[in-house]
Amino acid sequence: MSLYLILNIGSFIIPFLYSFEPRMRFINRWKSVFFSISVTAFFFIIWDIIFTKIGVWKFNPRYHSGINFFELPIEEWLFFFCIPYSSLFIHFAFKYFYPKTFLLDKYLKIIVLTLILILFLTVIFNHNKLYTFINYTLLLVLLILSYLKFKSILSTFFISFLIILIPFCIVNGILTGSFIDEPVVIYNNYENLGIRLGTIPIEDIGYAFNLLIMSLIIIEIFKKVKK
Repeated sequence: MSLYLILNIGSFIIPFLYSFEPRMRFINRWKSVFFSISVTAFFFIIWDIIFTKIGVWKFNPRYHSGINFFELPIEEWLFFFCIPYSSLFIHFAFKYFYPKTFLLDKYLKIIVLTLILILFLTVIFNHNKLYTFINYTLLLVLLILSYLKFKSILSTFFISFLIILIPFCIVNGILTGSFIDEPVVIYNNYENLGIRLGTIPIEDIGYAFNLLIMSLIIIEIFKKVKK
């Protein structure tokens, strides 16, 4: 079994088993969660295929099964379902067990405006770095959209995301070379800022935020349409 597959299964299995927990009953959210994950995965997989094709990143054959679709290992496809599922589980578990914990509007506004300023300047001065430019431009759009239209999501997600980052950094750290001889995912550093948190490119934090906030926005839209 490939290391990448083990990481996917290991990330997914515990949140999946706890989805049947009788108090929270995360299974009641499955329809909206799997719908949102699928829509988001469609977008990110297309992005992934393009970036792999033009050399923004590539995958180390030593650590995956060798089964590829559109130049992506099957494990990479699974990543966009396993990691969001486990992360969304953490987010909704946090909301369930700590319903009164969220950012007040005045603090949320400061955080969002500060991030928008930093991201805007980063995008302007690094327009030639594809990963940085595309990733942070999307983050800018999603931050503005969520602040204007889905503020309640953002006020909680900023907190739950800090918790999500713990397992994310463990998994992504291994994928980028922590604790192993070679990275599973090899980045072209000409296309990013070259700033790493351990072995993790700093852009990956924004990438994870994009992946999850997009799913949460879709879940909220799904809920409103259903009503």
